[in-house]
Amino acid sequence: MTLPTSMTFIQATAPGGPEVLRPATGPLPQPHSDEVLIRVRAAGVNRPDVLQRQGAYPPPPGASRVLGLEVAGEVVAAGDAVTQHRIGDRVCALTNGGGYAEYCTAPAAQVLPWPADYDALRAAALPETYFTVWANVFMLGRLAAGESLLVHGGTSGIGVTALQLAKAFGATAYATAGSDDKVAACLRLGADAAINYRSQDFLPEIQRLTGRRGVDVVLDMVGASYFPRNLRCLTVDGRLVIIAFLGGSKVEAFDLLPIMTKRLTVTGSTMRPRSTALKGEIAAALRARVWPLLDAGRCGPVIHQVFPLAEAAAAHALMESSAHIGKIMLSVA
Repeated sequence: MTLPTSMTFIQATAPGGPEVLRPATGPLPQPHSDEVLIRVRAAGVNRPDVLQRQGAYPPPPGASRVLGLEVAGEVVAAGDAVTQHRIGDRVCALTNGGGYAEYCTAPAAQVLPWPADYDALRAAALPETYFTVWANVFMLGRLAAGESLLVHGGTSGIGVTALQLAKAFGATAYATAGSDDKVAACLRLGADAAINYRSQDFLPEIQRLTGRRGVDVVLDMVGASYFPRNLRCLTVDGRLVIIAFLGGSKVEAFDLLPIMTKRLTVTGSTMRPRSTALKGEIAAALRARVWPLLDAGRCGPVIHQVFPLAEAAAAHALMESSAHIGKIMLSVA
């Protein structure tokens, strides 16, 4: 296959607002021995991209400095050690960076096929949220059938995925959201109940909804401002899983007693610094447990709006407004 010598990508000219994102031209990335090169058809926009653009989430050593953590397209080249993917395969991938571009490399272990009847946009909307939800809700949080989950930010890309997968695997799902329209969207997505956090305190609502038992798992993207209430709304042996700090990362003072008396687990993670081997384990679990659901037409992504690659700045402005429900996507080809 003859490939071009240069490509268009989105460059962050300096740390700052969405306006620093501009199209640029540069050479194609070259895959390492364990990587594939993907001709990108679509890419997802995620909160970590916004943080990286602002200068608050630098890429790990060796990763591309180009934004973008998930893509879908076709494999056009592969390293010598790659055996599971062939030229022409339609794939989606969790990348280590570089997704806002016409071509992107990804470790082969982090690459998955398009689910049945998916197009590039829907396939590209999967990796970041599905890897994150599986790792945090089902691996760290150990959510099981018959248990209950509270998702903060139920209409974010992460929230939409968490609600759908929780229900698919037999759990009761609750959510918080920032408007009545978003509450209604959570209910359409399968939440058993949803709480408008601007007009209701989620703690007494969860206590009421669970008969004061509490929930087994909380998936939290808010952080410090929710921390004491998150602990109080967990049941015995409950698990709090923190994946972002939209409400701050430092808790000034709180009562540790609930952690001891209810045997709570407080944990959390980030995805990007994990090794390829660890991400590969998540990918294998998704292929075995979740991709059959997607192939059957269940638990798919909700796409709010699609922007051309050249309009990545507008996509970031929408992300920062939090007006979206589901995924914001870039159409690359």
